Amino acid sequence: MAVNTLSYKTISANAATVNKEWVVVDANGQHLGRIGSKVAKLLRGKYKPNFTPHVDCGDNVIIINASKVVLTGNKWNDRIYLSYTGYPGGQRENTPATLLEKGGGDRLFRKVVKGMLPKNRLGAALLTNLYVYDGAEHKHEAQQPKSIDINSLK
Repeated sequence: MAVNTLSYKTISANAATVNKEWVVVDANGQHLGRIGSKVAKLLRGKYKPNFTPHVDCGDNVIIINASKVVLTGNKWNDRIYLSYTGYPGGQRENTPATLLEKGGGDRLFRKVVKGMLPKNRLGAALLTNLYVYDGAEHKHEAQQPKSIDINSLK
């Protein structure tokens, strides 16, 4: 009887084997949807060779200059995000302009990226790895984040 041994195995990442990095993304002059989808992929870990769908194997992403993001056309005022308070008649409408005005780039980016992540507990956990700042300064220098060009990613 010969034992069939494979020289390769599918490697499934878990919380102990995952190497999470810190990356800085500059949103200055970038389109909101395009940068949002790439940030969602970074948070999910899809750019890594050991991607595992049910594990948080993505990076911690810091977005700077979030208030300088671009939307084409009249989307600043025409696009509508709906939210519901839970009370009768409690449906609220927000445009990207009002979200940027009320909560800065943080509120707008969280709304956009949350819609691109899985709708389960893993998606909620992944969203906690996102840090958004309106200016060029951030408070995560101790983690030694590396700056990446978001346009080089697919």
